[in-house]
Amino acid sequence: MDLQLERFARRALAHLIPALVVAGVITLVVVSGPAAARGALPFQVIVNDANPISSLSAESVSRLFLKKATTWDDASWENGGKVLPVDRRSDSTVREQFTKEVHRRSVAAVKSYWQQMIFSGRDVPPPEKGSAGEVIEFVKSNPGAIGYIESSVGLPTGVKRLRLSD
Repeated sequence: MDLQLERFARRALAHLIPALVVAGVITLVVVSGPAAARGALPFQVIVNDANPISSLSAESVSRLFLKKATTWDDASWENGGKVLPVDRRSDSTVREQFTKEVHRRSVAAVKSYWQQMIFSGRDVPPPEKGSAGEVIEFVKSNPGAIGYIESSVGLPTGVKRLRLSD
């Protein structure tokens, strides 16, 4: 009798485990999918008002922040189209959200990327600012700048929101 029960339990588990895995994957995709797909993002990407670009893909924004792309597409600017990204401190919630949504990595993974870049002598990370106000002032003062701040922060003149496209 115990042998029959054991066989039944094994067969039940053999069918149950794959079903649970599929259910878990579906839940993970729905719950932790890109915020853009679920609605409003918890941050906004901002650029200087002089920037003619109004929309970029998250991948393009990631490339700018990781300095894989160093000039804007429209290089007719006074500064030669040079991109000046500005980050938030690594312990800030908005940095964690931005990094997850835009880079699709953790903050630790991005810090590791920059350590490799520094060690190899290829580049240094963007400057870090502690508050939304500091990011706004940096972007406002530099025509080629790009930064991000909390969605709830109002934008003064001199900066504009960059729309993230798919």
